Amino acid sequence: MAESEIDLSGDGGVLKKILKEGEGNDTPSNGCNVSLHYTGKLVDGKVFDSSVERNEPFEFQLGKGSVIKAFDMGVATMKLKEKCVLTCAPEYAYGKGGSPPSIPPNATLIFELEMMGWKGEDLSPDSDGSIERVIITKSERRKTPTNGAHVKVNLVGKFDGKIFDEREVEFDVGEASEENIIEGIDIAILSMSQGETSKLRIKPKYAFKDLPSNSFSIPTDATVEYTVTLLECERAVEEWKLNAEESLVQAKIFKEKGTKYVKKENYKLAIKMYTTSNNFLSNCDVATNNEAKLIKCMVHLNIALCQQKLNDFIEAQNACNVALELDDKNVKGYYRRGQCYISLNEYDKALQDFEKVQKLDPSNKATVAQIAYCKRKKNEFYQKEKKIYANMFAKFAASDSQKQNSEKEAEPDILSSCGEWTGQEADKAFEQDENIIMLNNDN
Repeated sequence: MAESEIDLSGDGGVLKKILKEGEGNDTPSNGCNVSLHYTGKLVDGKVFDSSVERNEPFEFQLGKGSVIKAFDMGVATMKLKEKCVLTCAPEYAYGKGGSPPSIPPNATLIFELEMMGWKGEDLSPDSDGSIERVIITKSERRKTPTNGAHVKVNLVGKFDGKIFDEREVEFDVGEASEENIIEGIDIAILSMSQGETSKLRIKPKYAFKDLPSNSFSIPTDATVEYTVTLLECERAVEEWKLNAEESLVQAKIFKEKGTKYVKKENYKLAIKMYTTSNNFLSNCDVATNNEAKLIKCMVHLNIALCQQKLNDFIEAQNACNVALELDDKNVKGYYRRGQCYISLNEYDKALQDFEKVQKLDPSNKATVAQIAYCKRKKNEFYQKEKKIYANMFAKFAASDSQKQNSEKEAEPDILSSCGEWTGQEADKAFEQDENIIMLNNDN
């Protein structure tokens, strides 16, 4: 047990005395979700609040100003299972006003704390805890990278307590997978400052589940831990600072990057690059700038191609829609959208698109085969529906017949003239259904 007090504030405003040493060397960093027990007292010993009495640990996000200053300062120094006492001057607690009725004005407070544990700051895009960060070495520099910026980092990756990746590497933010770096690091690096070292806990969603090249043989369902030091970084060109001409140049650069990744079959990364290209075009008036309009159209056609490769046909279809809004005579747009409709079993819509292609480009031989395929699939669907209707009518007929026979025994004179549905009558009834007739491939 340490008897001496530690001055955390430098002016005697927050004093800490350790009652029980904690475990390990780690302490929570700003952004971590902390869980602890506390008992708050006035200097006369009167308890004004206690999570211990409620048997309910207190949880809060460290360093975000959700608690008094003394709490943020003291808890940031605590190790796992550590117990300590904080003596907090009014300016680090509730100040001149106090917190009536429990805490009077200008009150010095005494807190007994016990650290139960913490979770890292959640950096995941969906706030689902799939990327957690704990800062090991905080940087005083405020320089942080932006998307597309060139960075230099030191990585130490661990799985099951064993190091599998240890290196110094450079890459452009957003393109980390090219260096066999998982997406979780690509995302987390945007929140880091130059000179910072952080420990990242990354779940499969942003780890090795979708990494194109996994030379480390880490299971795709593995949660991994990385210690990352951001050694150097630069800030990439920011879209809002550029004029239309400068934006167009950047859009071309990222379009070419996207095409490079398509050739490497890294479709997810290609989509990122094409999307960035499209973002730069937001500064251009595509209605009056033909070059910007052409690039935007090409970018969305390429996004559609990538989404098709990833079997996301809804997103691919949406990308085709954007391209066709820009150019309603674009053969590739209709052809790729037709392919999407086929994959979604929407053969009528697919047929319409392929017929449009044939009209715009009569020499397109691939379209002939697609049109024949759509007609065949429509006919198969028609025949299947026809069979379902025939079976349905046959069942109704059998049920009616059974009912008629039963009633006939009871009332032979009344129901003697009732007949049954035949297969031909079922077909005829089916042919008279206007909704089903529309499915006939003669239309």
